[in-house]
Amino acid sequence: MTAFILRRLLYMIVTVAAISLMTFVIIQLPPGDYVTAMVAQLNLQGTTVDPAEMAAIRSRYGLDDPFWVQYWKWISNIIFAGDFGYSLEWRRPVADLLWNRLGLTFVLALITLLFIWAISLPIGIYTAVRKNTIGDYLATFVGVLGLAIPNFLFALVLMYIAFRYFGTGIGGLFSAEYENAPWSWGKLLDMGQHLIIPTIVLGTSGTASLIRILRANLLDELGKPYVTTARAYGLSERRMLLKYPVRIALNPFISTVGWVLPTLVSGATITAVVLNLPMTGPLLLQALISQDMYLAGSFIMMLSVLTVIGTLLSDLLLAWLDPRIRYT
Repeated sequence: MTAFILRRLLYMIVTVAAISLMTFVIIQLPPGDYVTAMVAQLNLQGTTVDPAEMAAIRSRYGLDDPFWVQYWKWISNIIFAGDFGYSLEWRRPVADLLWNRLGLTFVLALITLLFIWAISLPIGIYTAVRKNTIGDYLATFVGVLGLAIPNFLFALVLMYIAFRYFGTGIGGLFSAEYENAPWSWGKLLDMGQHLIIPTIVLGTSGTASLIRILRANLLDELGKPYVTTARAYGLSERRMLLKYPVRIALNPFISTVGWVLPTLVSGATITAVVLNLPMTGPLLLQALISQDMYLAGSFIMMLSVLTVIGTLLSDLLLAWLDPRIRYT
């Protein structure tokens, strides 16, 4: 098991290094930079910018340096100093913007992931064991509905219901009185209440897809000879189900950790805009539009790292669940 973990960690380091390079390349691909985007916006407003001022900004932030020089400054500062650069648009260090948004986003993504597992696991087992029953058909219908309805539309419907019938709004993660207040039990409870609707909205599509995955895999396992043999030996149905077929059917279920975490973080952009959530998605979108390269690059880098970490976690969980994997 130790050799398995060391191999995965080595792959993780190499992958993150390649991702950092590709991230910086992608950020540099659009023509121009933040200064040219800012000048174009000011010209549309009828404001003239002094070329000497433009040159001074480029010189100050190294925008005229060669690509490899800019990349080395960026990645070396991240590795050795934890400095992600400076946001030209926000006039603040990227690290402040990154951790403020990423922390709340990760909390929401983790809660949503637990919600997805808590709902899809028992329903997936039930629909496989009770195949072609009313409960199976109902779960299938709800699952298809959850996949078909866009998250932002579902969010708008829930916002209307909350306001129309309960007199409360669900925008943001905090009420007005807790928006700028220091952390306390009251603020934490208020955030928990505001997390309910975003969790349901973001978790519907993931829950629906995992129910179908678990149902299909469990149905495949229930028809195999070892299940018939276990029943012939008198093993109780519940013990037989949980000890053998469910454990094997969980392999693809657990492997989804690698893409569920970053999908929840990056795929919630439109939903975050609709619900006015202080998450990474809207800030990343604005950074890409304004070509704020250090802010956009840092966000893309962190989302990629989340993907790698999620894949590592799924590999470790799969190795623990199925010994055949770590000996392969």
